[in-house]
Amino acid sequence: MSMITLRVNGKPHSVDVDPATPLLYVLRNDLDLQGPRFGCGLGQCGACTVIINGAAVRSCITPVSTVKTEVTTLEGISSNGKLHPLQQAWIDEQVPQCGFCQNGQIMTAKAMLDKNPHPTDAQIRETMNATICRCFSHFRIQTAIKRAVAKGVADASPHSGKEALA
Repeated sequence: MSMITLRVNGKPHSVDVDPATPLLYVLRNDLDLQGPRFGCGLGQCGACTVIINGAAVRSCITPVSTVKTEVTTLEGISSNGKLHPLQQAWIDEQVPQCGFCQNGQIMTAKAMLDKNPHPTDAQIRETMNATICRCFSHFRIQTAIKRAVAKGVADASPHSGKEALA
């Protein structure tokens, strides 16, 4: 066991865990965050996605000891009780069916929009293709992303260092 300090959603946390422990386990079990979910445990489905250094990262295969910068989870993208524009677009477009993949979908979309605030339909499909939705709500996911883009807000996360564009 080792004492590891993480900065998650703008707050420091120290945990005493095996350095090889997957980041997902620390987020869910030690920090009690429910956004990232265990899906496949192999980094293939995307349910566990978080944002590290602006990239969508599969936390189920990321050893906690390798995380040296801020981790943003689904819980960390809202601000002062107000949903992130992507979260609101998800609701407005009624995207979720079972809801299991939604963490990975939203976090992947956010990482994409942080880098490219005006993606084409093809870029959205290519990026989102890596996060599995077994309910086949892909069309609604794309529509929700486009809704968020149309609102003019690509990044409203309080922990990214970027300002909202709206």
